[in-house]
Order: sequence, then structure tokens, then C-alpha cells
Amino acid sequence: MNTAEVILVPVLSDNYAYILHKGDQVAVIDPGQPEPLIYELDNRDLTPSVILNTHHHSDHIAGNKALLDKYGARLVAPESERARIPGINKAVKDGTIIEFADETIEVIDTPGHTSGHICYHLPQSKILFAGDLIFAMGCGRAFEGTAEELYASIEKIKALPAETEIYCGHEYTLSNAEFCLTVEPDNDELIARHKEVKQYRDNNLPTIPTTLEKEMQTNVFLRAKSAEEFADIRQKKDNF
Repeated sequence: MNTAEVILVPVLSDNYAYILHKGDQVAVIDPGQPEPLIYELDNRDLTPSVILNTHHHSDHIAGNKALLDKYGARLVAPESERARIPGINKAVKDGTIIEFADETIEVIDTPGHTSGHICYHLPQSKILFAGDLIFAMGCGRAFEGTAEELYASIEKIKALPAETEIYCGHEYTLSNAEFCLTVEPDNDELIARHKEVKQYRDNNLPTIPTTLEKEMQTNVFLRAKSAEEFADIRQKKDNF
């Protein structure tokens, strides 16, 4: 079975939206701004049939309406955020399975950043659309949930295969690496990765996707051994 293709599309100041393509199926994930996505889709002669939202924040959904109107796609979004995301055609929750080309997309309930945040996992292609749950060497703030909820959500993701590619919602990697070094200054993998990331960003290149294996080695939030340790690190990052 071939792996699905993911096209990274920078939007707004530091967001990433994604186009997922396999066979004759096309999906758009978290369109925070319509114009860059419409440009990429039309330039590649792709027509999305579905839009997937991870959570209700405007920098992830502001392009929904323009894409729905232009392409006639269906909107898939979290059941528990139905009241905050207009135009949902299919509301999903933990364990919902979405058919996509010749494979499936699994919905994973990951509250914390928002109360209804979800991730989309393609087990065959080993791809995770993580929204604002996990970033490269970081994690989202607990805007509507608690640090304990965030920790529990991240623990779910840590159970996925190590080679899983993680596509997150923002290009925060360099500042995240700098914070991680304040927590683990002697982590050799982290030191090397910080240097690599700096070279990427100096050349205005994206640092996404990352892999779960890479995050387990260098992301201090995923390396926390308890909810208490995680909450302490999250508080330090909030004040970094």
C-alpha cells in the first residue's frame, strides 16, 4: 500500500495547514487562511472532498467557508466543538473512523489545548495531524483544559509507532528547542537538533514534519515522567 502524500502549506504568520492526497482523494486539514490553500490546490489540479478541523481556534478554521463554497467539500470537526465551528457536516469523536482512499483515518480525543481538541491518525501511512496538541519540541498551552489533561492526551500519542510522522499547527520549533535546552542542557540529541533546526530556519525552511521517535528523544514535554513533572515544565514554558 502506498503512503498518502502530505503537502505543507504555510498560512498566516506561523501556522501550517495541510493538503492530504492519496489516489483520487484530497483532504485539507486546519485551513487557517483560504488563499494559500486555494492557490496550491488549483496549481496542482486537486479538488478536496473533505476538510478536517482539529479544534475551533480561528487560525485553524478561518478558511473553512471559502473552501466549502468553492469546492463543495464536507466539513469534519469535533463533536464537542460543534457549537463553535460553523457548517459541520460530520461531527466526530474518539474512535470515529473516516474512510480515505484505500485506508482509514482514526480520530483520537486529545483535550487540553481546547476542551474538544482531536487529532487525526492514518495508521497505514503512519501520519498524525496533531493540531496544537504537540509541536516539534513543544506542546500547546492548556487554554481550556488542565496540564493534567494535556499530559493524558500526549500519553495517548506516545503509544503510536515511533516512526509516525507528526504534522502540527505551527512553526514554533526554534524557540521550542531553545526552551527545551533550559530543561535538558546536557541532552546530546537535543543539542544536535537545535543546531539543525537553526540552519533550517536561517534558510526559511520548515522544520515539519517531525517523528514521534525524534520527539521522544528531544521534546521535554514527551519526556516528562509524570503529570506533575509535565505541569511544572508547562508552567515554565508559559513564562519562558
